[in-house]
Amino acid sequence: MAERKLGIFPATGGLGGSTVKHLLSLVPASRVILIARNPDKLAAESRLGVVVRRADYDDTATLERVFDGVGALFLISYASCEHEHRSRAHRIAIDAALRSGVTHIFYSSLAFAGNLTSESTALVMQAHLDTEAYLKQLARTRPSFTYTVIREGLYSESFPIYTAFFDPRKPVDEIKIPHDGSGPGVAWAKRDELGEATGKIIATYARNPLGFPYINKTLLLSGAQSLTLAEMVAVLNKILGRDVRIKKVSVDEFAAQPQNAPMLTYHGVDLSKGWATAWTAISQGECSVVTPLLTDMLGREPEDFETTVRRQIEGQQWHELQL
Repeated sequence: MAERKLGIFPATGGLGGSTVKHLLSLVPASRVILIARNPDKLAAESRLGVVVRRADYDDTATLERVFDGVGALFLISYASCEHEHRSRAHRIAIDAALRSGVTHIFYSSLAFAGNLTSESTALVMQAHLDTEAYLKQLARTRPSFTYTVIREGLYSESFPIYTAFFDPRKPVDEIKIPHDGSGPGVAWAKRDELGEATGKIIATYARNPLGFPYINKTLLLSGAQSLTLAEMVAVLNKILGRDVRIKKVSVDEFAAQPQNAPMLTYHGVDLSKGWATAWTAISQGECSVVTPLLTDMLGREPEDFETTVRRQIEGQQWHELQL
């Protein structure tokens, strides 16, 4: 029987692309299957010997048999802050993977829900919690199936979504959000370092599945320090040489700001008010938990928030939202 391979789906987004890069430095390309909505973006990886396939969360027919030959799959969450649609998309992909013989799923969750609890105030976390629960259910009922949930720290580069889409290229004087900036804060992490650590976790499994220490576990990859939102804005001020302030406003006033709807509308529904639950969750300490796992996997101290964001701003590099 042919050796079953490592799969990544979707493999072309920010976290997916970073994980692919680092994983391919640790395992032979011939052991990897990359699955994406736009396979043409994986031409370089294909030339290295990676198998490339096409599938799309929103085209369920493409998921059938696309995971054939994959033993362990890194399933990266559907990019949205919706709840039901997103949960359903994950479940359909997981079921398709099981029919293809996948026996272990790594799932990219998000660093809300406090110290690895199963409850969150944030809308953006609800589909993640549903998916985590489904994986746990499958592991209880299918003796041959295992999982590893990786709660990826909030990207340092994603700070705009937590600052009412503050744009350093066109800075405003007030950041109007339903939060006063005080603690608890957020343990920000650099996206590429999350991809590096995730790649190392997957490679550890590939080398020795039977001895893998994170079977049926939920992991948290966090930055090494938690910053309050006020401290985060102080870093932005330091980089920009400005005096931007947080102004606490109502959820309705936050949602009414014109920059929000274009960024937070999914399938025709403006979820700006729902997104505001993220600040409630932050104020309750859901994102402030620091663990040593990212440091341990990197073998060095993670890059601090200021360094990452300074490079981002000076390089004018902007990424998709982390959801």
